This record gives sequence, structure tokens and C-alpha cells, in this order.
Amino acid sequence: MNTDAYAQRIVCMTEETTETLYALGEEARIVGISGFTVRPPRARKEKPKVSAFTSAKIDRILALEPDLVLGFSDLQADIAAELIRAGVAVHVFNHRSVAGIFGMIRTLGGLIGQQDRAAAYARELADGLDAVRESAATGRRPRVYFEEWDEPQISGIRWVSELIEIAGGDDCFPELARESLAKKRIIADPEEVVRRAPDIIIGSWCGKKFRPERVASRPGWNAVPAVATGNVLEVKSPLILQPGPAALTDGVAALRAAIVDWQQQQVAGAS
Repeated sequence: MNTDAYAQRIVCMTEETTETLYALGEEARIVGISGFTVRPPRARKEKPKVSAFTSAKIDRILALEPDLVLGFSDLQADIAAELIRAGVAVHVFNHRSVAGIFGMIRTLGGLIGQQDRAAAYARELADGLDAVRESAATGRRPRVYFEEWDEPQISGIRWVSELIEIAGGDDCFPELARESLAKKRIIADPEEVVRRAPDIIIGSWCGKKFRPERVASRPGWNAVPAVATGNVLEVKSPLILQPGPAALTDGVAALRAAIVDWQQQQVAGAS
């Protein structure tokens, strides 16, 4: 297929589309990236950084003369609108689930004329998740509390909730996964976490360093099984908070490793 008719100068305002384009071997089309991009590491060295997450350097983006700008979610709606008014073609993804990540990959493949390559990459990632799911088919399932932010406490990102289940755990707040907006995923009463008694607490504070000792020192949280057994740990934000390939590979692997470690502790404690 002749791909010259498709976008050749692409700005990626979030990391997941950058990582996907690199994985598809189409990184030459990228002319600008988000400053939060860390995957793949070479992208930060090769591509100019022209946006954050809720802000962007519009003049710098326009100077790059992109024929396509890729964004994510309602939080980038104002940036997208400004670029559209400037005559730039913009596609904003708004996926929130594992299935949505696969859809993003396939759609992005279509936008650049690489449908077959994108479909093959999606199948490869799906096979990896199937392997994780199979490895997690046996063994006791821990209750897992995932914390996206600490002040206020926010949980329930849908793709993370789904990956916890795939990795062999049970999300403590599955009902929050139905909400797309962070303000609707705030845990108003921190004691509710105590009542749900997670066996594992995983934090990923959206770019801020996770502090297990702060979690453990919350009033009443010493009664939480995860705190009592020391199963309070961090999964780095770039691995789990971007709805893209990282979450389906290194992110779910980190979740699985935490669950396996907890299961081994249970076996050792019972012997």
C-alpha cells in the first residue's frame, strides 16, 4: 500500500501514540512529542517536546507543520480546539479500557495506512495478556487497592482495574472503573479502604513519587492487611497510567509480580 497519502508529520501529545508508532516502525513520521514521554527512551533524544498533558506550545506545534496531531481525552479538548481553529487535523482518542487500547492501536494503524501491521501488533499484545491470564488462573486471588492519587485519594482507572483482574487479583473498587472522570473516582471516605481490607496496595501517583510510609501512617490503616504485611508498593506511572502498550506489557507484568510475591508469602506463612 502506498502510504504517502497518509499523515507524514505527526505530533503526539501523549506517550501511548508515540510508543505505538515506534513499535510499528513508523517513528520517522513523528515530529513532536509530549514532555512526559519516556517510552521508548530514544524518543526523548530524537523528538522535540512540544506539549505537557493539559497544556501545549501551540506556536511550536504549528511551526512543525504537522498534518496530524494526536491527543487523548477530554483534558486535551481545549488544545485540540485551538489547533483545529488553526487549520490542523486533530484526532483525540478517548479510550479507557483494555479493549479500547487495542482499538486505539488499530485506529492509529488506519490513520497512517498500516492497518495490517497494527493488527498484527495488537494480536501480539493480546497473546501476551492471554499468557498472563493463563498463569494467573490458579492460586488465591488477593484484594488489590490501586491508588492513582493521594490528595484526594483516587482509584478506579478502568484499564488498570481490568489488568488487575487479568494478573490474578480482585480490584477493591471495581465500581469506580465505570467512571471516566477523575473527580468521580475520588474515595470520599478513606476508611472505606480500611473496610475493604486490601491484601496489596499499589500506588502510581501520576508522576509524583509514591510514598509507602505515608500510606502506612494514615489513621487506622495499620489494620489494613497490605500495610501489616508490607505489601505496599509502587508501579511507576509510565508503566501503568498511559492507556497504551506499556500498560499491556510492563504494567501488567509489574502487577503480576506483586501478586505472585503475595501468593508466595501466603504459602510460606501456611507451612
